Amino acid sequence: MQSRKNCHKSIWVLSGTGDGPLLVRALVQKGWRVSVSVVSVQASFAYEGLPLANLWIGPLEGVKGIVGVLKNAELRGEEFQWVLDATHPFAQVISGNLEKACSKRNQPLLCFQRVLETSSSSTIIRSPEELSTKDLKGRRVLLALGKRELRQAVRSSNEAGAIVFVRILPTPESLSEALRSGLPNNHLAALKPLQGDSIGAYELALCRRWLITDVVCRESGGATQDLWQQICQRNQLGLFLIARPRASNKLENVSSVAELIERVSQNG
Repeated sequence: MQSRKNCHKSIWVLSGTGDGPLLVRALVQKGWRVSVSVVSVQASFAYEGLPLANLWIGPLEGVKGIVGVLKNAELRGEEFQWVLDATHPFAQVISGNLEKACSKRNQPLLCFQRVLETSSSSTIIRSPEELSTKDLKGRRVLLALGKRELRQAVRSSNEAGAIVFVRILPTPESLSEALRSGLPNNHLAALKPLQGDSIGAYELALCRRWLITDVVCRESGGATQDLWQQICQRNQLGLFLIARPRASNKLENVSSVAELIERVSQNG
């Protein structure tokens, strides 16, 4: 069996459709043998045309499932020199499981953390529950959130007296969660972010159609947060950002393609 030091440069990337393709493309161009894990078939389409060693689709079964992938790679003589956690900043469960599994196997792990550029006009809240403490009586609030935060955010906004609208992702799971929130159907819009002839055109149209006064989204960094900040600033809308969870202080982080390539090359 080959050791980590003498095997071909191999890395396992766990990501979605946001940062993943850009990071993977850069790694491939530098000669890395890249395996990618995504949760859904839809997410896998973002990696079409890239010469991947493996493209694995579907959720991993906790720490045990991750350890299994690492063991199988070793048995094939394709041990990973690095694992890269480039999952969504709010995907705390998978990130925690990766940290535990890699620690068990003495597997080098890097975490990709987007640089946060949060506008000074935004209001940071620690959780969806905090919306209930805000003065939202009569305000027309658009929730642009993932399904995990959605129902609590609807409940808290209602408690604060807001008229609530929701932009959800066009997936069965998101639609089901939105319908269970108790909102009228005409207060829901299924929309994939950053689509249209011009970026943000659909999001802005929703705000105008529903006469939105405030938007709630996640402080996740990247293009989606930046888009909502621009829309709210230009149209004088309030913006509430649910604070990004703190990254583990035990992990080594990189925040750009250049940093990633430099770091993996040191042991590559």
